[in-house]
Amino acid sequence: MCPTGTGTYAHAVEVVVDYQGEITAGFDVILLAPCTYLLFQGEPYDDANFMQAVGACMEHINTFNPQVYGYQYATTRAPRMQLAPHGWRGYIEMRPVMRV
Repeated sequence: MCPTGTGTYAHAVEVVVDYQGEITAGFDVILLAPCTYLLFQGEPYDDANFMQAVGACMEHINTFNPQVYGYQYATTRAPRMQLAPHGWRGYIEMRPVMRV
């Protein structure tokens, strides 16, 4: 799924499928296939403690077992995604999954 030399997260702007506008250097246009995601949301936090809040949430995500719910991570099917960090709503990350 991820081209060589890229990361495992997609930080994106959604555009129409036939978008013909300018693409900033270093960015790619990709078409994502439909995919199921698990969404993880941490507790709200003080923006001054951003790194600690994100780290704590990621520790919980990394120990979560999706097989309990009949899924497994599908990192080759789609990228992981993060929403813009806002302390008032907590850290949000999505990970692709597929049914087992």
